[in-house]
Amino acid sequence: MSRLAILALRVVIVVMFAGLLAVQIMIIPAIGRDIDDGGAAVEHLRWPVMIIGFLGVLAVQAALVCVWQLLTMVRRDTVFSTAAFRYVDVIIGAAVAATVLAMILSFVLAPGEAVAPGIVLLVVIGGMGTAGIALVVLVLRVLLAKAMVLDSTATTLRAELDEVI
Repeated sequence: MSRLAILALRVVIVVMFAGLLAVQIMIIPAIGRDIDDGGAAVEHLRWPVMIIGFLGVLAVQAALVCVWQLLTMVRRDTVFSTAAFRYVDVIIGAAVAATVLAMILSFVLAPGEAVAPGIVLLVVIGGMGTAGIALVVLVLRVLLAKAMVLDSTATTLRAELDEVI
């Protein structure tokens, strides 16, 4: 992977992380204030929505930190090591956590007339998307394991060939 591609990905990660911090600091509290101003019909949604939103953003931030670490490993050419699995597993866990949070949010929003059914459907679709991300990263984890086995085999074969020569 070229240095330019790694740099570009890091810039994207920094911008996303900064945006997510702004969401945690400004947007989620603003949503809480808007819900509080909405009257008794939606007042019960204030804290669940704020907590789930904060935790969802936190899950994305954890995944971004792990992607940053994997990029560092790619730059150092150490990505085919057991240390990479820790970061990949955290990314999978963050995606699963986001899926569970979306499911919980859909159950919180669904009862009653306070929230339109289309909004609940959008939350469910978002949860399905995060589940899909978890599955894709799981497949990539299996590919990483196979690549590590192949790399180990190639190293062993090279060593044996060097002995023969």
